[in-house]
Amino acid sequence: MQTHDVRIDGDLVRKRFIDGKHGGAEREWRALKLLTEHAPGLAPSPVEYGIDLVVMSRIEGTPLFQLPAVPEKELVEAVDRLHGAVPRQVLDRVPQRLWPVERIRDQLLAWAERWQPKNELADQAVREGARWLSGWEPGERGVRPVFGAGDGNTANFLWDGVRVRIVDFEESGRSDRATEVAEMAEHVSCWVHGESEVCFELDSAEERRSLECRRLFALMWVFLLKDEGPRNPPGTFMRAVGRALDRLG
Repeated sequence: MQTHDVRIDGDLVRKRFIDGKHGGAEREWRALKLLTEHAPGLAPSPVEYGIDLVVMSRIEGTPLFQLPAVPEKELVEAVDRLHGAVPRQVLDRVPQRLWPVERIRDQLLAWAERWQPKNELADQAVREGARWLSGWEPGERGVRPVFGAGDGNTANFLWDGVRVRIVDFEESGRSDRATEVAEMAEHVSCWVHGESEVCFELDSAEERRSLECRRLFALMWVFLLKDEGPRNPPGTFMRAVGRALDRLG
């Protein structure tokens, strides 16, 4: 579903939010201002803000999913810079990302209750996933507060031949590193055209949290892809089911 309309006007990009997603323009504008101040050059510069409208500078680059190989070193550098950009005293005043993990867990449990049988493996993934979700409490262990984009889509990471820069912050906000890394790893754009596993530096507690969050996001894609359409290659849904079962062990 289209969530915004993007128009390119010379060196400017006009992004108008058309789906009524509450606060999308505000989150995008806040992110661009924060990153311009604390990580200049990493993201577009803010130009104009209005009701459901953000105007920003245009940055050149090819989305990572269109590349034959991901520039892993530069991607890690860009994500590390994003996560470490906003000072803690400022970050503490930034609202949470649009979909914190607790909210995703509750949404998936609600979807699981309304699940209509598809096939043996998909039904098993939903059943085992719901059982795990019912007992999962994310807690604070492994939480390293960071500013997160809230969206792991590789289309939002642009390679200009020298560095990776980041666009699309409508779901951004205060998050934690393990969650953001997990979301990127499990996003359909990272595996639909071939596996692309990028390693980020995490401590042991973050690794554990990241593995748990990868289960969460893998399950999320089972629900999001259940009505397979032309956007992804045939078989994408069953690949998501397989990944979810693998993550559940």
